[in-house]
Amino acid sequence: MALYLLYESASGYALFLAHGIDEIGQNTEAVRNSVTDLNRFGKVVKLVAFTPFESALDALNQCNAISEGHMTDELRNFLELTLPKVKDGKKPKFSLGVAEPKIGSHVFEVTKIPCQSNEFVLELIRGVRLHFDRFIENLKPGDLDKAQLGLGHSYSRAKVKFNVNRVDNMVIQAIFLLDTLDKDINSFSMRVREWYSWHFPELVKIVNDNYLYAKVSKFVENKSELFEDKLPGLIDIVGDEDKAKEIVEAAKASMGRDLSPIDLINVKQFAQRVMDLSEYRKKLYEYLVTKMNDIAPNLAALIGEVVGARLISHAGSLTNLAKCPSSTLQILGAEKALFSVTQNHSFGYRALKTRGNTPKYGLIFHSSFIGRASARNKGRMARYLANKCSIASRIDCFLDKNTTAFGEKLREQVEERLDFYDKGVAPRKNIDVMKTALEISLNKDTDMDVDESALKKSKKKKSKVEAAEDDDPMAEDKTIVDTNGDVSEELKSEKKKKKKDKRKSEQELDEAAENGNGVNGFDADEGTAKKKKKKKSKDEEDGDHPAASEGKKKKKKSRSVEDE
Repeated sequence: MALYLLYESASGYALFLAHGIDEIGQNTEAVRNSVTDLNRFGKVVKLVAFTPFESALDALNQCNAISEGHMTDELRNFLELTLPKVKDGKKPKFSLGVAEPKIGSHVFEVTKIPCQSNEFVLELIRGVRLHFDRFIENLKPGDLDKAQLGLGHSYSRAKVKFNVNRVDNMVIQAIFLLDTLDKDINSFSMRVREWYSWHFPELVKIVNDNYLYAKVSKFVENKSELFEDKLPGLIDIVGDEDKAKEIVEAAKASMGRDLSPIDLINVKQFAQRVMDLSEYRKKLYEYLVTKMNDIAPNLAALIGEVVGARLISHAGSLTNLAKCPSSTLQILGAEKALFSVTQNHSFGYRALKTRGNTPKYGLIFHSSFIGRASARNKGRMARYLANKCSIASRIDCFLDKNTTAFGEKLREQVEERLDFYDKGVAPRKNIDVMKTALEISLNKDTDMDVDESALKKSKKKKSKVEAAEDDDPMAEDKTIVDTNGDVSEELKSEKKKKKKDKRKSEQELDEAAENGNGVNGFDADEGTAKKKKKKKSKDEEDGDHPAASEGKKKKKKSRSVEDE
């Protein structure tokens, strides 16, 4: 049975014929060794046909289809034209060797061509890949490399489809850098304190903040030169006049030793570096807040930007976090407490081996909700908060609209759960809260659409008014849209017209009822009956009705009998 080899290159499809090979008893190791020799390999494998791709876009489409296991029309036409034709009802006397089993199964389903993919075929295709530029005539040495490089870049771009505003990798890098900066700033600030305390030890107790300490140490520099004239600048830095005076008084009676000018310069430069790092840390935090509001607004509204970014970073991406169940999200970051590697390199539960309790929370412990809960309710609160975080992450991952309505409502639910644990107040149901959040998000979208349409209409009307003002000097009084966004005169006139139409319709119904005619599905008999009842009630009140007159007569008779 003949064996054909299908090779998908960056420049096109190629079909090779492997003849003179007995697959039965063939050693793959021998094939692997003979592949490197072109003279031996060229005698066994020969090129049958080659069809180039039309363009780089066509090459990308063909590559994507093959990677997904689909046979395109171009590949089907190429195989049907180049492979030997099989008569109906007879088995083919050849087989097609492919590198991917998925594409082989799809080719067999569509064309009934038997395909195979094993070690023997893969070794032959490896040899084809190695010597492919020798099989194709009129192919320059650098052409194939350029085609492979261009296809690789385009294929990677197509696979990494992302929204520029929703790149969770930026959040992961930012939170890593933020945690690193926190550690560095703390260690550097302690170094500044220790270094400058040799010269001015009393300043440590007066100024507690690390950033302010670095700023004050840079401003003061030499304590012997700190006098009353520097007090305004010191007040601007510290923000408190009493504290600034205390620093000046402490400098006068300081027990620190004097430092050389070179040491003071080094301390000043190091303090400046700490200040720069602190300022950069603030900017990085602002950047993280904006990115979290773009990527995961509901998660940020629920648990905060920093904790939410840590969860995304630990999971690897927002998609991975959305795939995690709430039980996994609850203990993200507590893997060391849950698992351990033993001496035999076996992966087991450390909590079970030490006969201790499993961890109740991981990264979500840094949330304020866990800290506000009582000791006996921290586990419950962590489980409930993990559930809401899982919902928020899935909404952020799969919702196209950028809204914080769901996160705010979920936060309200967590607050209600805290009140339930503390005071026993019954919280709302989840389905009711989600309905209100959905209505709020839909109303925001409609309000945005209405505002945009109203702005467009107001612009058009303003342009018409300006045109009318040019022609009519009295057009200034005819305002269409108010500056404060109030209702225009045209809208008021429309409302008046609607009221008039309602009054007319009511009058027509009344007239129809009196005349005995039905108008707009109105039953005239019912209308007349209602009117008769009204008249009866009025007559009874006025005393004109016969029943009322009889009542009056009876009352008169009773009075006359009493008088007698």
